[in-house]
Amino acid sequence: MQAHLSHQPCWSSLPSPSVREAASMYGTAVAIFLVILVAALRGSEPPESPFPYHIPLDPEGILELSWNVSYVQEIIHFQLQVQGLRAGVLFGMSDRGEMENADLIMLWTDGDRAYFADAWSDRKGQIHLDSQQDYQLLQAQRTRDGLSLLFKRPFVTCDPKDYVIEDDTVHLVYGILEEPFQSLEAINTSGLHTGLQRVQLLKSEVPTPSMPEDVQTMDIRAPDILIPDNETTYWCYITELPPRFPRHHIIMYEAIVTEGNEALVHHMEVFQCAAESEDFPQFNGPCDSKMKPDRLNYCRHVLAAWALGAKAFYYPKEAGVPFGGPGSSPFLRLEVHYHNPRKIQGRQDSSGIRLHYTATLRRYDAGIMELGLVYTPLMAIPPQETAFVLTGYCTDKCTQMALQDSGIHIFASQLHTHLTGRKVVTVLARDGQERKVVNRDNHYSPHFQEIRMLKKVVTVYPGDVLITSCTYNTENKTLATVGGFGILEEMCVNYVHYYPQTELELCKSAVDDGFLQKYFHTVNRFSSEEVCTCPQASVPQQFSSVPWNSFNRDMLKALYDYAPISMHCNKTSAVRFPGEWNLQPLPKITSTLEEPTPRCPIRQTQSPANPTVPITTEADTE
Repeated sequence: MQAHLSHQPCWSSLPSPSVREAASMYGTAVAIFLVILVAALRGSEPPESPFPYHIPLDPEGILELSWNVSYVQEIIHFQLQVQGLRAGVLFGMSDRGEMENADLIMLWTDGDRAYFADAWSDRKGQIHLDSQQDYQLLQAQRTRDGLSLLFKRPFVTCDPKDYVIEDDTVHLVYGILEEPFQSLEAINTSGLHTGLQRVQLLKSEVPTPSMPEDVQTMDIRAPDILIPDNETTYWCYITELPPRFPRHHIIMYEAIVTEGNEALVHHMEVFQCAAESEDFPQFNGPCDSKMKPDRLNYCRHVLAAWALGAKAFYYPKEAGVPFGGPGSSPFLRLEVHYHNPRKIQGRQDSSGIRLHYTATLRRYDAGIMELGLVYTPLMAIPPQETAFVLTGYCTDKCTQMALQDSGIHIFASQLHTHLTGRKVVTVLARDGQERKVVNRDNHYSPHFQEIRMLKKVVTVYPGDVLITSCTYNTENKTLATVGGFGILEEMCVNYVHYYPQTELELCKSAVDDGFLQKYFHTVNRFSSEEVCTCPQASVPQQFSSVPWNSFNRDMLKALYDYAPISMHCNKTSAVRFPGEWNLQPLPKITSTLEEPTPRCPIRQTQSPANPTVPITTEADTE
């Protein structure tokens, strides 16, 4: 359906797509201060509940998105607020935030009439009307500040031009039209003011536990810094708990964002430093600064993580995260990711995270366990790869030794890679069969990381296997990307939040070093370019010498798929559990899970005549 929005009190019949494919908001009578309302499908009404989720789409604050989710109907209702008079807007979703091959809604004017349509862009950014109209406009209303749009869309439409909305990260795209267009086909995204924003649309609906009477708060905030005028900045700040701070439980945390910086503060994390070090140097600056002390790499125990669009995070009523007291480091590292695509200058910021904690300890300590790959250059991704997969294991031998018979209950998860990561998934296997997905993000972005509550708690028993796989894209790289702590190196981690806490803090793997050296020897046998296998050569140096032909790429994949591994089954003290952990065989998995196939909704035949809603002013709705 392409909806025509008239500026007259009475509606004329809607033009068909063949008559008008044109765009946006107000026409010649745009100065009239009224509500332009609607174009709704029969039986469609705005949701009764408010919109619990909100994000600014652009740094200037022109566009703000709110939404709510109906899991029963599998529909999302969106509210898009537009500040100021515009000639049109576009909003939608794409695989990685590209304006090409995007699933869009268009609201535009031809200078006389206003139109709404479900559309899509081709690989050149050209806009086309979608033959299947799945976005349904419910209301278009003039406000004191501009325009408010209310529309809805199913999670899955089975339209090949539409994006499938799933539990993972969604890359939202937007554009602002500054002038009328005579037709939809006349619009190309390359000529518009456009941008992207990342969010998780389908949030877990977990009941909110009540707060105890003795709850206290602690703010971990950036100390009034000047936001750099770079597109991307990771800012690190070291702070310290009060002297002799006793043991408490963190039971909730929330973001504190400096007013006016809502579109610039992208995500934040609070890490606790390693308890083994008595002192950590003070630091306040970019995380990639050469002045940053190397010791800050040991401040990696996640206490809290927030990302744009996330609400307050509540721990289960049975558990809380312990901090303070003996055996706990008093040093914390705040990391703030600023996303400043317009390179705005002169913004001061004191954003951070507010911890809510209690001295009344809950029944269980909540723990955080690292799954995935060890931070080591033994695991590497060749250059020019579009989807190279590395996998880390938490083996049955480790869980058998470290977990109690009653197991542990995973209730939340935070996936993590560095810049080339594109997908992450952790699967639980039992008796050789993959049983359930712990967490999956097929549209993962390293620039959008948050702790996500699981829709269902996952229980892990002794003898279970946890398999974490990361998919990387190194198309723009000329050398291999090796594992490590640096932002230009790679990681593959799932920080799972669980209770009751055990001694097991890290359950990760890497390929056996001896088998990797055999790989380099084999490369030398079939290549004229020598890879140094002498003792003084580091693994990164060896990988940088590999000629990346198809044979060497396939052989590295095979090595990672079949070679024995070194297991890190580590206690909180960073000491491995007793036992032999080198040259361990890969877990035998005889049955794997298939990714679910989207279920197509039953489509109802739409009447060619569309009902209209009477035109009102904003005052009429108050």
